[in-house]
Amino acid sequence: MKIRNDVIKVYKDVHIWVGIVSGLMLFIAFYAGAITMFEKPLERWATPPSALAPPPPIERADELREAVLARHPQAAKFHAVVVQPTAEMPARVVWREPGKTRRDFTEYGASFAADGSLQVEKLARAPVAQLVDTLHQLVGLPFADAVARPIMGAVALLYAVALVSGLIIVLPTLVKDFFALRLGRNIKRMWMDVHNALGIVSLPFHLVMALTSVVFAFHTPFYAVQEKVVYPHGLPWGQHDPAPLPGPDEYPLPADELLRRVEAQLPGFEVYSFIFREDHGQLEASVTGLDIRYGTRGRTYASTHLNPYTGEVDPHDLPGHMEPWDATVNTFFMLHFGSYGGDAMRWLYVAMGLAGAMLFYTGNLLWIESRRRKRRDGVIPGQKRSARVLGCLTVGVSLGCVIGISATLAATKWLPGQADDLAAWHEGIYYAVFFAAVAWAFVRGAARGADELLRLAALATLLIPLGSLAGIWGIGGTWNHHGAGFAVDATALAAVPVFLLLAHHTRKRMLEGHADSVWSAKHEPAVDPGASPQEVAVSK
Repeated sequence: MKIRNDVIKVYKDVHIWVGIVSGLMLFIAFYAGAITMFEKPLERWATPPSALAPPPPIERADELREAVLARHPQAAKFHAVVVQPTAEMPARVVWREPGKTRRDFTEYGASFAADGSLQVEKLARAPVAQLVDTLHQLVGLPFADAVARPIMGAVALLYAVALVSGLIIVLPTLVKDFFALRLGRNIKRMWMDVHNALGIVSLPFHLVMALTSVVFAFHTPFYAVQEKVVYPHGLPWGQHDPAPLPGPDEYPLPADELLRRVEAQLPGFEVYSFIFREDHGQLEASVTGLDIRYGTRGRTYASTHLNPYTGEVDPHDLPGHMEPWDATVNTFFMLHFGSYGGDAMRWLYVAMGLAGAMLFYTGNLLWIESRRRKRRDGVIPGQKRSARVLGCLTVGVSLGCVIGISATLAATKWLPGQADDLAAWHEGIYYAVFFAAVAWAFVRGAARGADELLRLAALATLLIPLGSLAGIWGIGGTWNHHGAGFAVDATALAAVPVFLLLAHHTRKRMLEGHADSVWSAKHEPAVDPGASPQEVAVSK
């Protein structure tokens, strides 16, 4: 395919600069996003064991619910009957008590003690998985959601521009270079081949990520336009009216009967919980669960309206029952979250997420190599400040994200016995380690910083399974689920030799690679490449 050179140059400039501006934030988004593909197993691994008695059978759920509401009437505003209790949601009945903000709330669970009395516990669902997801959503920015989300949207737009411009750049040589991976002394060519291969193979995945991220960032104005353009006469299903006030002989159906009626209406839908809300004496309910035959808008579950008095489900919000427009929108969410195809698809998304992070990393390496001042006549020139700064930023931000996530995960088994505000501690640990890594890269330089930070990444990641091992032995107030979450520890343990291998190759490149590179630690006199032979001789 023929494209004029001047057109290619324009698109190359666009691709380079939007990639540089957005690449480091996108590295954080993709690395954290890969981890969130197994958010629920991670949350399960990170949540301390509950001291509650085992949940009573579903047939006694309403007895427990009435006992909770009698003692804690504020629970009527929001409570749930859990059909399938888990390690992170161990109670049959749970409720929330609001805090200062919409997202700030305390969660409680209840059960019956051995003597039949009501047992209540403040649930300690670990916040670390949510922190990783927030890093993914807000591209690592330590700002409030209202500030960070529009920035994320702008980054996603730049990301889409970089994808399109990059595709145009490689079109003329696509067939010739697609399967090329030229290893050797030409470092720039090698990174170019890796970068192009990653970008081309995963282009559909990246386009979906970019477009859906823009929608997530600006969903409020998008939905306002959708309501006016697609539904000019109002939503077809209207607003759900709360269930009417019960008569003297009318009560919500028992949870076990609700379960039977929902299963009869939604074959294949696995019910997780029933959620109840009461406002001014009027009761509303919804059902959450999952039908593995369909992808969902949420990462781990789907939810829809339920009449608590009749058990009738309004399935319009559920995949497989949606109208065409809503099914299309659901598809975009499903493709972004990877909420289809089971664990095999999740692992594929993990691989694609890590490959995406590598794509942005190699893009920065290409920019640095393209601007390397090369050795001439045995003289090693000083590298441009811009190349040195980007090298340090690339190392510090990328490895700072990796080490910060590993460090805050490693603290998971130790913090519950030592601190109250776990969310603040986890966030503090991540950002303290992240900014320290960035500072270290600038102090030590890109070459030494990369070697040392990779070794630190290996150590921080090794501390994750060591924390679980300490929990088995009961050291320092740690805890363990006796085998639950083994996959988290095994994955972390498998990552340790990978970081050490990368550190080994980084050190080898630092000592034996091109001396005229920001990735070299060789201390030879730097001179101006425009200096005269006499000045060069003096400098030697």
